Amino acid sequence: MANKRTLKRAINLVSEELFTEAVAASLYGNEKHETNAEALLHAIIKMQSEFICRVSHPEPGMPAGKYYRDLREKFTAQVGEMIDQINNL
Repeated sequence: MANKRTLKRAINLVSEELFTEAVAASLYGNEKHETNAEALLHAIIKMQSEFICRVSHPEPGMPAGKYYRDLREKFTAQVGEMIDQINNL
């Protein structure tokens, strides 16, 4: 298991990069996707907040290693979905 601080830093860095790419795609993409871009930006911020909170407050009764492995897998899956949405802007 990674250090909580390191895991939070990685989540923040990935979220910042996603946010930057989404802003760039919305600025240089089509004007008709403006509402989709705003919704995507809100989703990225919400995802970052949710996963940071989940790092700080692990689920009781679940082994720590299993919990953080599951957290990383879910974060990776959600980031992949966000990347697909950015590509569709």
